[in-house]
Amino acid sequence: MIRNIKVEHLHETPIEKQETELVERKGIGHPDSISDGLAEAVSRALCKEYIDKCGAILHHNTDETQIVAGRSRPEFGGGEVLKPIYTLLVGRATMEFDGMEIPAEAVALQAAREYVRNTIPGMDLERDMIIDCKLGTGSSDLRDVFTRDHIPMANDTSFGVGHAPFSELEQVVYNTERQLLTDLKKKKIPGIGEDIKVMGLRENDDISLTICCGMVGRHVDDMDHYINAKEEMTEYVLDLATKYTDRTVSARINAADKVDDGCDCVFLTVTGTSAEMGDDGSVGRGNRSNGLITPSRPMSMEATSGKNPINHIGKIYNLLSTQMARDVVSAVDEVSDVHIKLLSQIGMPIDQPLVASAQVIPEDGANFAAIRSEAEVVIDDWLENITKITDMVVKGELDTF
Repeated sequence: MIRNIKVEHLHETPIEKQETELVERKGIGHPDSISDGLAEAVSRALCKEYIDKCGAILHHNTDETQIVAGRSRPEFGGGEVLKPIYTLLVGRATMEFDGMEIPAEAVALQAAREYVRNTIPGMDLERDMIIDCKLGTGSSDLRDVFTRDHIPMANDTSFGVGHAPFSELEQVVYNTERQLLTDLKKKKIPGIGEDIKVMGLRENDDISLTICCGMVGRHVDDMDHYINAKEEMTEYVLDLATKYTDRTVSARINAADKVDDGCDCVFLTVTGTSAEMGDDGSVGRGNRSNGLITPSRPMSMEATSGKNPINHIGKIYNLLSTQMARDVVSAVDEVSDVHIKLLSQIGMPIDQPLVASAQVIPEDGANFAAIRSEAEVVIDDWLENITKITDMVVKGELDTF
């Protein structure tokens, strides 16, 4: 099959050699990330339910989850939620197929509660969060679109964007949030909350990290304990950064804290997320599908989480373009940076994009003809096996934020 694959030489300064670079990651407990996580957890649960009951994934989209912030009174050694966080699961789901009713809303609620319980252990689901579900009815007439005996047709004319490899700053920002939670919190500082935002700035060879972290009051005894925890976190982050860069790195945690002149104003929470005290959340307002917000790179504004993994281009092409970019860098020598852009045309098979564009910044002196040929093979192979993305999503093998 002949596909419209374009590999071009991008005459641009590689990201690592540009003077300024910005990277952000919103952690898993940020209200926008909670929305993303809930939307994706519900979609994945519906996929499994449809496969179990009907033998195929049926039409659904759960990418409109909303979080309305609550109100809390955090304090050292404790605190309480005064007004619960309100979460609304919104979207479309197939609730009847061939005369069989499918408990889509019950499945969605169970999946959402399990996700919150596993992701934000400090959240008391009996009193700290209300989870509501208002799924509209999807059409069983779409069954032909969702059968797996042919390549699905694109639901929209849209595009996905991916890049590789991660720059040093991107690696530092991504792994700072991940390791604070999966390593330091578990081993030494239980007061670290899940709501962590890392903003990274690189100016030539100087990297500065601004980190916001909601500390959990019941694990922090007093102000001295809080300040000591911040100092330990800062040392940990600076040491972690040396694994990804030799550049000079500075870090500041909870820069808005005020502890002088009798004014004790610090980022303290009851549950570990700012959703308890004023920060709302929506799907698609946070990290892109590669886990970062990268204004120095090409990006798509499409939300990835919660969209169906069969024919929704906003999900499939963003995930696919990222996998393609990583594989191009892995399989093709002398590639400094690669940007992948996939554009669909509504109603056309998803394995035949209107264009699959790869913009490559080669290393100095590279043989671009060889790069073009090898990159085309990688891209074409992924398109030939595009339904693999669906399988990976259903199995939870791909992160969407």
